[in-house]
Amino acid sequence: MKFASKIWKLLVGIKDALALLFLILFFGLIYAALTARPTAGHVQKGALLLDLDGTVVEEKSQIDPLSVLMAGEAPTHEYAARDIERALHLAAKDDRIKVVVLDLSRFMGGRFIHLKEIGAAMDDVRKAGKPVLTFANVYLDDGIQLAAHSSEAWLDPMGEAVAAGPGGTVNYYKGLIDRFKVNAHVYRVGTHKSAVEPYMRSGMSPEARGDYENAYGALWDAWKADVKKARPKAHIDELVSNPVAAMKAAGGDFAQAAKVAGIVDRLGDKTGFDKRVTKLAGKGDADDDVPYAYTRLATWLKANPEKQQGAKIAVVTIANEIVDGDAGPGKAGGDRIAKLLDDNLKEGYKALVVRIDSPGGSATAAERIRRAIQRWRDARIPVVVSMGNLAASGGYWVSTPAQKVFAEPATITGSIGVFAVIPSFEKTLADFGVTSDGVRTTPLSGQPDVLGGFTPELNDLLQSSVENTYGKFLGLVAKARGRTPAQIDAIGQGRIWPGAQAKELGLVDEMGNLDTALAYAAKAGGVGNGKWYAEFLHEPVDPFTSFFEDFEADSQGDAAAAYDFAGLIAARQQAQAGRALHQVKGLFAAQGVQAYCMECAPAPGGERVEAKDLTLLQALAGLMR
Repeated sequence: MKFASKIWKLLVGIKDALALLFLILFFGLIYAALTARPTAGHVQKGALLLDLDGTVVEEKSQIDPLSVLMAGEAPTHEYAARDIERALHLAAKDDRIKVVVLDLSRFMGGRFIHLKEIGAAMDDVRKAGKPVLTFANVYLDDGIQLAAHSSEAWLDPMGEAVAAGPGGTVNYYKGLIDRFKVNAHVYRVGTHKSAVEPYMRSGMSPEARGDYENAYGALWDAWKADVKKARPKAHIDELVSNPVAAMKAAGGDFAQAAKVAGIVDRLGDKTGFDKRVTKLAGKGDADDDVPYAYTRLATWLKANPEKQQGAKIAVVTIANEIVDGDAGPGKAGGDRIAKLLDDNLKEGYKALVVRIDSPGGSATAAERIRRAIQRWRDARIPVVVSMGNLAASGGYWVSTPAQKVFAEPATITGSIGVFAVIPSFEKTLADFGVTSDGVRTTPLSGQPDVLGGFTPELNDLLQSSVENTYGKFLGLVAKARGRTPAQIDAIGQGRIWPGAQAKELGLVDEMGNLDTALAYAAKAGGVGNGKWYAEFLHEPVDPFTSFFEDFEADSQGDAAAAYDFAGLIAARQQAQAGRALHQVKGLFAAQGVQAYCMECAPAPGGERVEAKDLTLLQALAGLMR
């Protein structure tokens, strides 16, 4: 026993020593990182370098340092569209900036309206007599949209420019569900509410197909119009209608085909591009990997803080999926946003602008946010809504307290409808000889029973609950738009509408961007000709998150290899994986009634597939072996 006791003490001592060593190493790394934290730097006279190695979004997600450390890799970079726009507008007026450079070698995309606004800001720089240059190994739709607004679009001679247009396939799981005899209980209101179709059908319904064609057609037309306006001499139609023929006409050279079509101006590698920029911007630090004088986005923004003079206009951002709880930024947590609104209600703001870029989500969370917005309206503070790329389903729900709703022609909105999906496995278990029996005092005793099955009374109750939620949705919209619930139901039923059509139907008031909505809000708030500024409501950023963001932003470089066509497609396929993951989680996750628009998601870059999310997919894959 003494020997065993000594061995145990030895093992405990080794364990304690290893734990202490780990802590010393961990805090040593943290100290080293903090002491090596990049400074804000200074603005160099030369180029403004926008190295967009990630996605352009409405609101950046908050970085979780622990998740980054555990994952061993940094998440995809995100760039707030308004930061890029502001940086470009400032560059147009600042003599220190001679040229603007957009490196799109690792660009992972963005939605149309964000890129349209950035393109307009690029035009502003060019009108100021300053060149704007873009470089990429591959231009896809969103890259082409930005490059169209440049004065010189460069493409690597080994590269391609390919415009695919919006759209694609949707996965349907009815066959898989039937194969394993899962009972997918679907409760919905809205013949156009296609978010539940993957669990009910093996293909797209005529209603859903019509919605997709209408919305994507409007978005595609808007994209072509924006590119053609920026480059009227470009042969866009020929390139997108038959890219193979265009390539063959250029002797089998994709890059030459892009130049012939007028999509790009010059063919050259990164070395040649850098030499061209050096002529325009001047030479940089000899020890730097970038040969020309430049200032990065993060440094530029820090050197030009937003002016805060005059009356305050509050802006609250509702971006991406609306979920219950405190999630976000980067997701619209109902509790978080409601608290943010309530905490700032008495801070002397002249008006509130609600910026929405969301496909919706939890009906409960949407209502939580709506009530918080309504409290501003009840306090006699003007409320104005600005719709971005998306304001659908729950994203439209939260717009109902506004006295004025602005959207853009290519905004996807509407999708007034709700649903719930809950699986049960009584048929699956029966195949393995597992049955259920028991005693109930009421028809709802022990319900919902996902292993033994649902009672008819529970099914009726759940469908009634969904119908009740839809009725409340109709009532809110009807009151906000001065219509009857029946009139809203006629254009509801889950149907999506492009912004221009939504205006004709009375779902929005005016066409306009965020700046238009802010100007209207200032006027409605009685500012008159006085000065005012927009203040975006957000929680204080914790030091670790701020450190990681600054370190990432200021230490960008060429560590990641540039993508060729196949590599970029492979990187972007995570969007499709994210969509499939979201659908599967939608069946098995514990969630309530949803006001969500499946046609509107996912965002560029896709939903990150984390290790914890793979368990369900791996289990399904194992069953299919």
